[in-house]
Amino acid sequence: MNQQATASQKTRAEQETENEANRLRDQVDAALLAVISRSPDDIESLQTAADRIERAARDLADALRELVRQRRTPEL
Repeated sequence: MNQQATASQKTRAEQETENEANRLRDQVDAALLAVISRSPDDIESLQTAADRIERAARDLADALRELVRQRRTPEL
């Protein structure tokens, strides 16, 4: 099955959860790059990365909870 067909079969909650997981992964990758750079100028970047990771993690948790609600009450 190709990726497009698989994506069209996902529910909105599943797509949202996947998007939020990918966004969190991207934020973690960006934070790792800021850590590796070790530049004194990047202190603000580290704080920004922490804030973004916190928001992305919260959004992913919300998306997961919505997916749980959806799966507990399947469509009739």
